[in-house]
Amino acid sequence: MRKRVIRRPARGGAIGVAGRMPFGGPAPSAGCAAEREETARLRERIVDLEASLQRYETILNDVDVQLSEMDLEGNITFVNDAALKMWRLPREELMGRHYQAYVDAETAKRFYKIFRSMYKTGRPLKNAVFDVTDKDGERRTIEKSVTPMRDAAGAITGFRTVSREITDRKRAEEKVIEHRSRLEAIFGSVKDAIITVNPDLQVIAANKSTETICGLAVDEIVGDTFIRCRPRCSGACREVLQQTLAQQKPVKEFVIECDHSLRLHQVVSVSTSPLSDPKGVFAGAVLVIRDITRLRGLERELRTRHRFQNLIGRNKTMQDIYRLLEDLASVDTTVLVSGESGTGKELVARALHYSGNRSFKPFVTVNCSALAENLLESELFGHVRGAFTGAIKDKQGRFQAADGGTLLLDEIGDISPMIQLKLLRVLQEKEVERVGDTASRKVDVRVIASTNRNLKEKVARGEFRQDLYYRLKVVEVTLPPLRERLEDLPLLVEHFRCLFNQRFEKRIEGISGEVLGLFMAYPWPGNVRELEHAMEHAFVLCHSGAVTLQHLPADIRAHADGKALRSLKGVPKSGPAARQILEVLRRTDWNKAKAARMLGIGRRTIYRKIEAFDLERERNDLQHG
Repeated sequence: MRKRVIRRPARGGAIGVAGRMPFGGPAPSAGCAAEREETARLRERIVDLEASLQRYETILNDVDVQLSEMDLEGNITFVNDAALKMWRLPREELMGRHYQAYVDAETAKRFYKIFRSMYKTGRPLKNAVFDVTDKDGERRTIEKSVTPMRDAAGAITGFRTVSREITDRKRAEEKVIEHRSRLEAIFGSVKDAIITVNPDLQVIAANKSTETICGLAVDEIVGDTFIRCRPRCSGACREVLQQTLAQQKPVKEFVIECDHSLRLHQVVSVSTSPLSDPKGVFAGAVLVIRDITRLRGLERELRTRHRFQNLIGRNKTMQDIYRLLEDLASVDTTVLVSGESGTGKELVARALHYSGNRSFKPFVTVNCSALAENLLESELFGHVRGAFTGAIKDKQGRFQAADGGTLLLDEIGDISPMIQLKLLRVLQEKEVERVGDTASRKVDVRVIASTNRNLKEKVARGEFRQDLYYRLKVVEVTLPPLRERLEDLPLLVEHFRCLFNQRFEKRIEGISGEVLGLFMAYPWPGNVRELEHAMEHAFVLCHSGAVTLQHLPADIRAHADGKALRSLKGVPKSGPAARQILEVLRRTDWNKAKAARMLGIGRRTIYRKIEAFDLERERNDLQHG
């Protein structure tokens, strides 16, 4: 009760009881007005609080996470709508329900231990996984976090839980684990080495075969950067992987020689493919290494190859060259390639480069006969600004441009004595010195030299340094002229036919019998290059199904005298026509119609020639011989 106060009336005013008006009504009180204002403010706060409570209840009911509270006895005192949805029960049935009603006995014991421990320690529980059973008996998996509730004095009064149903996730994880187990079983049983890396070249996984093929323990490389060059290891696998990671393109069946402590002279086929995550984002690469040592040995023994890289031919000399190139591909030995112009010396150099460990590094060619001495020196070794008139800026030489790769010195026999001396120094010391510079620079370059001259005779005449000659001629590859391997001419003709059909968008089936006879009799001074140009000339002029004499260059037609132009009819069995027909039949697997088209003759004619030359008997002799 507020204390009543008697106040004196003002001068000249009526006398009465304090707090009352002269006419008997209550006197205005400042205290009553303040109370009314306070009450109004309290009502407004209550309305605001009720609105806030409603908002929070709406938020709690809208979230998919299951929220609930329990007292110290384990009875549910609060649940949101998400919990009702999961348990498929109305709120009035779920409220007051004990946790033992929806878990099995084992889980109930686990709950009891958790709540008891939490009550004693006050420490919350984070992301524990439980199996529970709903009213229909269906098993559910939930992930639950529990925190203790406290009163104003800090005493624990109950527990607040945040739960998520993870039944579908757990089932999906179980399927993934099962699928992963199957994949790991397959992964482990594959005899090829399989290694996956991320974009930073860090090893993600490797199978057991990696230990056999690569000599590496899986536990040592997983999680580490992909192996760098080890003793006796060329590091070619790493370069192939880097190529795929940089360009996000696969590399298929790249053959290299791979040695390690467990296996020497091992030949492997390396393939890589880019990897993407489920969203299609680039995630790394997979490397597959297959040991083909035995297979390659059998191939070399049993198979007569038609080609090696871009070299084409079945001639015995060409087969020997293929085997030699295979042996030279993965070593850094300097090679001298000799042969007449047009025999394919640059193709040999490219075959050595692209079938070896340096294939992903530069391949650089210098035509030594096309440049004057001072220009050739600058081209090979580079120069600095002001080294000579016109040197307005520093220039990188071809040796530096080919660093890590291969440098082809074409027509090496034409270089001057001064260039010979400088080249010898580079080959011995693996260093180059730019024109006008005093500092040397290290280079890692494999040098292949080619020439159409007899260097041994030039050495004897004092025109070529003997020490440089033997430094270049560690291994020599001598290409035969086309006239000495005419049995390869059909293969070359077919190769150029396919090439020019594609280039000129034509459908020429082959060459006529007369053209074939002329080709076999012609001396081919320009070798394979001349044949290529002759075929290109013919394809420009030919608008029919087969190349005839009128389509050939004039200088080759001029060679067509009566002897060279004799038709296939009447040619002795040992002559080139019989050999030619037999070769084409072999290449077409004795498809006579296709062979006739390639030879430019009719089907009846080829049947007649087979009978005349008794080629069927030769076929049987070959099959049973």
